[in-house]
Amino acid sequence: MLRTALRNILAHKARQIMTVLAVCLGVAFVSGTLVFADSTAAAHRAAASKNFTDIAVTVTAKESPSGGPADQQTSVLDDALARELADVPGVAAVRPSADGPAALNAADGTPLRVTAGSNLAGAYIPGKDGKDSRYPLVQGHAPKNSGEVAVNSGTAAAGHLRIGDTVMLATDGPVMTKRLVGIVTTKDTRVTASGTLALFDKATAQQLFASPGHYTGIDLSAAPGTDEFELAQRVTDALPADRADATTGTAQADQQAIYVDTLTRGYAKLPLVFAGVSLFIGSFLIINTFTMLVARRTREIALLRAIGASRRQVARSVLVEALLVGLVASAAGFLLGLGIASVLPDALSTGGNTLPQGPLVIGPRSVVAALGVGVGVTVLAAWLPSRRAAKVVPIEAMRTTEQPPSATRSRIRGVAGLALLVLGAGWLISLTGAKDASEENLQHAMFGCALLVAALTVLAPLLAAPVIRLTGRLAGRFGITGHLARENALRDPRRTAATAATLLISTALVAGLAVIGHSTGQALDRQAAAGLGADYVISSRTTTTGIDPAAVRRVADTAGVRTTSAVTDSTVVLGGRVREISGVDPTTVNDVMKLDFTSGSVKDLGPGRIAVSSTIARENGVTTGGKLNAGIGQNQEFKKYTVVGVYKDNPIALDALGARSEVAKDSFMPGSVQRILVRTDSGATSKTTEEHLRTAVGNSPLLKVQDWQQLVHEAAGTMADLLNVMYGMLVIGVVIGALGIMNTLAMSVAERTREIGALRVIGMDRAGIRRMIRLEAVTVAAFGTLLGLASGLFGAWAVGSLANGAIEQYSLALPWGTLLLICLASLAFGALAAVVPARRAAALSPLEAVAEA
Repeated sequence: MLRTALRNILAHKARQIMTVLAVCLGVAFVSGTLVFADSTAAAHRAAASKNFTDIAVTVTAKESPSGGPADQQTSVLDDALARELADVPGVAAVRPSADGPAALNAADGTPLRVTAGSNLAGAYIPGKDGKDSRYPLVQGHAPKNSGEVAVNSGTAAAGHLRIGDTVMLATDGPVMTKRLVGIVTTKDTRVTASGTLALFDKATAQQLFASPGHYTGIDLSAAPGTDEFELAQRVTDALPADRADATTGTAQADQQAIYVDTLTRGYAKLPLVFAGVSLFIGSFLIINTFTMLVARRTREIALLRAIGASRRQVARSVLVEALLVGLVASAAGFLLGLGIASVLPDALSTGGNTLPQGPLVIGPRSVVAALGVGVGVTVLAAWLPSRRAAKVVPIEAMRTTEQPPSATRSRIRGVAGLALLVLGAGWLISLTGAKDASEENLQHAMFGCALLVAALTVLAPLLAAPVIRLTGRLAGRFGITGHLARENALRDPRRTAATAATLLISTALVAGLAVIGHSTGQALDRQAAAGLGADYVISSRTTTTGIDPAAVRRVADTAGVRTTSAVTDSTVVLGGRVREISGVDPTTVNDVMKLDFTSGSVKDLGPGRIAVSSTIARENGVTTGGKLNAGIGQNQEFKKYTVVGVYKDNPIALDALGARSEVAKDSFMPGSVQRILVRTDSGATSKTTEEHLRTAVGNSPLLKVQDWQQLVHEAAGTMADLLNVMYGMLVIGVVIGALGIMNTLAMSVAERTREIGALRVIGMDRAGIRRMIRLEAVTVAAFGTLLGLASGLFGAWAVGSLANGAIEQYSLALPWGTLLLICLASLAFGALAAVVPARRAAALSPLEAVAEA
């Protein structure tokens, strides 16, 4: 039986290639992702280890008892302590540092890679040789005074900065301009992974990040033969009690590697999603391929049974065949996965976020996963066809045609499919009243959608006849070739349904997400239009910095600006839950926010008086005139506030409103401004106005100036990324679907050799044969696409009710252009899949085809 399985593979090489390709794609994504993840993690660790190679111990100031940073003006980290540490036994060298955050503008004035925790700055402190070993210079010279700065090569390349350029940057205050005098390299993974680096002379860095004569840290290197843990203990003993800490270089390297791993962990998830989709859809192709092979070899299997082969041997031969195909596919997929792993760092290093480079790391889990996934999926997919093969009885050898499925089996399929359909549809309909986009409800919605797709997959053979007869009318317009194509698609509904299943699933996924994404985008547009009265919003890019109050006055004096309203955002504890509150000016807020008060008025805001959204009022059972216990910002003492108004939920106004003077004094950054809402004279936005506003805030890289369209785009960013993933899934689905259609048509052409020959004999030319095969492929693709669209649209309608709970203005909106593109893409791939089988069918000799037994 093993020899039989080997001969079957060699006899049907072309058909097995389709299965190998389907499995190969899934294995490639899985193994490539795992190799990529291992390689990236190793690169992080290597970069971090190299970065701390010369650092045995780092001394930092302890935090103050209140939890904030130690008082920098009286910091213990000064030159005197550095000299004392140099005398500790085992210390080879002492290198103080003055580090902090700094964001930069690119050469064109746009902010460069502003990411919390990854925009680093520090002091270039040369040693006795005049160089700082942490930052090797590759061009220019080190900064020598307060007017000079150096950056790393990655920052220079991303910002198109050159030696001699004027660089605009900001730490946590006004914008500074300095001349770029040097370009360095660094192995700090916080920079190489996704950040920027700016270097100042020592005095400037101390002034910016510590205080004159003081440092933020002191790095110590160990003498040869000195253990860093023992050195850390000696240094700790030499430090002033409760004033400073000593940390080993190994501990710092580990902490930094964990940080960067966390920062880039999401990159490994995206390819795994594609792997899961390709394997899931590919399993249908495998099942279909082995089912057709078993049906094609019914007489052969029956003869094997007649000469003594048992059911177990027959089933085993099919599984062995699947095992061998899976091994070949796994090996090919693993090699392809190495190629994917090698290009993923460049493919995912977009938007200025670069991943550290390093050699590919091929671990045992990648190899085991490739073999396990490839072989496991193939063998599992072939299990049902193997059982079917084992049920073939010797008498089948006497039959010349395949027997149709029994009525009992069709009834069982129909009952099971209807049960799944009712359960899935009912499950989704039950969620339409939830209006709560909680994680639990989203999981329930995903489960309901899965049930719906499974129901249509089970019912597809029964739906094939009515649907294809309906859609086949279009094919009938091509004359006799169209009619034959439609009848060929109806000849074996099970085969047609199995072939179309891949397109059904991929189309359902993409169509559903496209509708939800389009509806969400329009809802955000309406929400912004309904809640924002300002033409521009100026805000901070990070949560740790605010806007200079002087910038508010400059914005107000900008030409074309009619109204300027400063907003202080903070947290507020209401009903035991942390919420957000906006501190506004009651006299100007109505010009920049569209507040719809159901009761009360914003003009009544003041000390001890707040307004709340309708959701907050409902949750806390409060109305206008009532009292509410609240704690704003860092004020841990709750006090009673009078509710002076209740307004409809507004994302611009957040959960509550208070007078800015009241909120600012208790915020975590007292007196700060987080947003400036700007209303222009014309009420319209323009590039010139935006440039004037950027100038008014000093072109600070820490601030962003956005109109309402940009705000909507930013809010919809996650959905846009998800839609891009879904479109990638569509490509995978249609590629695997095309392989399935090609495989099915190739086998169908082989089965209908005499029929095709007869058509040629009675006068059909080669072009007619090719047209018939192509139309059959398009008919099958249209069937799968139609069912996929139906299930995707229904799922989007049901899931949309959850989005309505998160976005009040949400309503179902169909992206007709996108849906049309999805349909055309599926049909086009179906037509392309028929090229080779159609050419092969047209090449058949009429006499040889008719004469074939």
